[in-house]
Amino acid sequence: MDEQVKRLIAVTPQPRQIAWQELEFTAFIHFGMNAFTNREWGDGSEDPAIFHPSRLDTDQWCAALCAAGIKAVLLTAKHHDGFCLWDTKQTDHSVMRSPYGKDIFRQLSISCKKFGLKLGVYLSPWDRHDPRYGQGKPYDDFFCAQLTELLTGYGELYCVWFDGACGEGPNGKRQRYDWARYYQVIRSLQPGAVISVCGPDVRWCGNEAGHCRPSEWSVVAAGMRDNEKIHEKSQQADDDAFRERTIPSGEEDLGSRQALAGIEELIWYPAEVNTSIRPGWFYHPEEDEKVKPLEELKKVYLQAVGGNAVMLLNIPPNREGLFAVPDVRRLCELGDFIRGSLSRNLLEGARFSASAAEADHPASLLEEGKGYWKAPDSQESAVLEITAAVPVCARYLRLKEEITRSQRIEGFILEALENGEWRTVCEGTTAGYQRIVPFSEPATAQRWRLTITASRAGATLKALMLH
Repeated sequence: MDEQVKRLIAVTPQPRQIAWQELEFTAFIHFGMNAFTNREWGDGSEDPAIFHPSRLDTDQWCAALCAAGIKAVLLTAKHHDGFCLWDTKQTDHSVMRSPYGKDIFRQLSISCKKFGLKLGVYLSPWDRHDPRYGQGKPYDDFFCAQLTELLTGYGELYCVWFDGACGEGPNGKRQRYDWARYYQVIRSLQPGAVISVCGPDVRWCGNEAGHCRPSEWSVVAAGMRDNEKIHEKSQQADDDAFRERTIPSGEEDLGSRQALAGIEELIWYPAEVNTSIRPGWFYHPEEDEKVKPLEELKKVYLQAVGGNAVMLLNIPPNREGLFAVPDVRRLCELGDFIRGSLSRNLLEGARFSASAAEADHPASLLEEGKGYWKAPDSQESAVLEITAAVPVCARYLRLKEEITRSQRIEGFILEALENGEWRTVCEGTTAGYQRIVPFSEPATAQRWRLTITASRAGATLKALMLH
């Protein structure tokens, strides 16, 4: 094993990162003043009197999310306009001074417990309303006080989500964010929560269109965690061009051996793929006919959840405070697809054998899901043969590495024995936490063969499934 491979496989995730990745499919809820002004970005001058959702129902939100198979939800507790959706004691610019007059984050926390969803929070560091923004420590004190309110009054949170927005405040100044201080507050109050995007735990995939890299690596250069660079790349714009852009040029392959050659510091920094169910992030009535088609959402799901990332799908409540009918319908359709096509493992009761395995990690451990198979570190390729209990007709392959041993697989091929001949039905590069690969056409066979064509030392698998 060469020195580079040793360094690569030494990088492993923190428990909070594993717990986040296991959620697989999560939701964003953008709600606030912009739903009532029909804008994407408010300027901070909005009057709380216009915020009056007449039928707000967080149970309706959570029921729709569960129907889609979503496991966690993030709320925009404060967007760039500075309007707060919780009972904050730090400013009067909040829902408590609106006609609605109730703590929406608390209502959502109660609904999440009821429906078994994890809860997270988005808090924009950019505040276009508060006069302390741009004054350095006075604003940081204010922001950390708001963080403390959210992190102590609503139970356990799974995520704190920061974007890179950093524009001018009402005084025409920009704030230099004290990220280290913000992180310390989060770690001390919510140690199990990941800090996402402008944070050390989860990185942005690089676009808001739901596009994912064909090979998504969780082991990347430490420079990917530089908040200044994140800020430069994620300078949001209130336009469709930004929301629909693809992976930034030069970042198509972040974690290959070639890309990491000579990089001194490596980190585990998994990707999140975020997009909205509509063209915009906030609700606009003219977009009721522009909800993403089911086929597009299926593609995003397979590429993100099935591509070693977590999918973060935004659903914005309307001015009544409800998910609109077209959005709820689409969520149900997506959930039906996931449950109907990807829930049943066709290899239940199958037998597994491997060309090589470490003594404590034989392929037979895959049969009951009680452990993981691992090839010896001296072998960067291996073959797994699978005999199903009966012939099965499959359309998808699902692979899961044991990521506590790092991300190792660099290439694989799946074959089916049809009419006495082995036929390649799919192939891929990385696996990581999870890889789901659709077949170009269904395959029916009782015997299957997975060849790991390349791996960083001995490959691992904790699950090999067909759907």
